[in-house]
Amino acid sequence: MGRFSGLKVIWEGLRGQTGWTPMWRDPEPKAEYDVVIIGGGGHGLSTAYYLAKEHGITNVAVLEKGYLGGGNVGRNTTIVRANYFLPGNSEFYSHSLKLWEGLEADLNYNVMHSQRGLINLFHSDGQRDAFVRRGNAMVNQGDDAILLDRDGVRKHLPYLDFDNVRFPIYGGLLHPRGGTARHDAVAWGYARGADQRGVDLIQNCEVTGIDIEGGVVRGVQTSRGPIRAKKVAMIVAGRSSQVAAMAGMRLPIESHVLQAFVTEGLKPVINHVVSFGMGHFYISQSDKGGLVFGGDIDFYSSYAARGNLPMKEHVMDAAMTLMPMIGKAKVLRSWGGIMDMSPDGSPTIDKTPTEGLFVNCGWNYGGFKAVPGSGFSTAHLIATGQHHAPAAKFRLDRFLTGRGIMDEEGTGAQHNLH
Repeated sequence: MGRFSGLKVIWEGLRGQTGWTPMWRDPEPKAEYDVVIIGGGGHGLSTAYYLAKEHGITNVAVLEKGYLGGGNVGRNTTIVRANYFLPGNSEFYSHSLKLWEGLEADLNYNVMHSQRGLINLFHSDGQRDAFVRRGNAMVNQGDDAILLDRDGVRKHLPYLDFDNVRFPIYGGLLHPRGGTARHDAVAWGYARGADQRGVDLIQNCEVTGIDIEGGVVRGVQTSRGPIRAKKVAMIVAGRSSQVAAMAGMRLPIESHVLQAFVTEGLKPVINHVVSFGMGHFYISQSDKGGLVFGGDIDFYSSYAARGNLPMKEHVMDAAMTLMPMIGKAKVLRSWGGIMDMSPDGSPTIDKTPTEGLFVNCGWNYGGFKAVPGSGFSTAHLIATGQHHAPAAKFRLDRFLTGRGIMDEEGTGAQHNLH
């Protein structure tokens, strides 16, 4: 009987769930590794997995100061999509979505990837024109996009307030392959896959320093002792600036809190992911029945993994404007993730001026949906020294030279507007 199979699930159910073993080891850190990855979130774990699977590099340690998956990968609204517009972003998220579509078979793990479709609403002629352009760009990239008129949206989402005086619904852009996935399961699946290939996943191991000699990285200092390494990758999301400072780097990153909310469990009512066009609001329904939704970041820099009351009110206002029925649902809880916001709203996967030191940061609102593509591209860069084609424009020096800036939303070089 296979260790992870349907028969195993049935068998354990019959015998009181007494035969399960831990999904990954809890090793002591070795004195030296070929690659040390700082950060045990989705991007760090996927990088370790693809280093081992795609490149045969298994002498790898993932260092996490808390527990695996305790950061942003477990603090988001679980949306998966590839509806980006600009070259550089478009091909990357297209590649990541293709990895999502084969992820469960690849990991032999149920990440609950649900391609239920994503609908971006528009509320004016100008917004319609913008979404026509975006949809055409998506189709040209090889992804799917369907423009819906008002009646087309009503067939999918009859519960919306179509006649709101301020924000009447003109139509929407449907991305059928978009959807959601179970965030915790994604972290666990990559962790197990990396561990099975020999990667050491070391929890409760905070990096306190980065050792550099003559412009070359030599290893890291940790709360569990020094660890030497030939290569080090900083993949720590909202903590990117703090970790990079240990290497003498000042990153073009601001850290902001993004809140998310979930209601009590309800009968199935929302079958898609829905995004409001006149306020930063997005919503879907989880497998447990809760309505999961979010909005804008808190517009001031913070490392607090919790939100504030004014932004809660802002998000609830948008929810009530779009679908007044939601006012009858009880909000169970909210939480906050620390977002690493870049000046152009787009990420960085690149080498640093220090030889052997790599950085993966600046994911803004795109971090969860990017997990497979980010790990694949970062692993490729670490293993080969060359940029992976879909992520080739995620260069750090674009903020120094001004060439290659990818301002996806056209909001300028202000971190908190992305």
